[in-house]
Amino acid sequence: MKFLIDNIWLILIALVSGGALAWPALTRGKNTLTTLQAVQLLNKSKVSIIDVRTPDEFKGGHLRHSKNIPVSELDKRIAELDKAQTVLLICQTGPRASRAASELRRAGFGEVYVLSGGYAEWQSQGLPTAA
Repeated sequence: MKFLIDNIWLILIALVSGGALAWPALTRGKNTLTTLQAVQLLNKSKVSIIDVRTPDEFKGGHLRHSKNIPVSELDKRIAELDKAQTVLLICQTGPRASRAASELRRAGFGEVYVLSGGYAEWQSQGLPTAA
C-alpha cells in the first residue's frame, strides 16, 4: 500500500499513457483496416476498391484498379456494385469512406471495409498508386 501511495503520480502517468496508446485501436471500427491489413485483403481475395473522393481528387492519384464513385453519388450508383463481393472504401483521410460504408451496409452489402487514414495514409506508406 505504501508503494501505491508513494508512486501514485507514476502509476497515473503510466495509465494515462497506456490509454493514449490504446485509444486508436479501441475507437477504430471493426471494419476499418490498416494499410497492412488492406494489402493482405487485396492479396488474398477479389476486392472491389471504391474511391469515394471527388473526381478531381481521384485524378490527382488513386489506388490501382479502384473505381471512383463520389460519396455524393453513391446512392444513385449503388447498382454498379456487386453485393456479394468484398468492398474496400477509400477517401482522402477516412470520414467520407465511413459514411459510404454505412450506406452500403444499409443497402445489404456484406463485407465492407474502410481504409484507415485513407489515400493519404496509403501514400505516406509508399504503397503503389496510379495517376
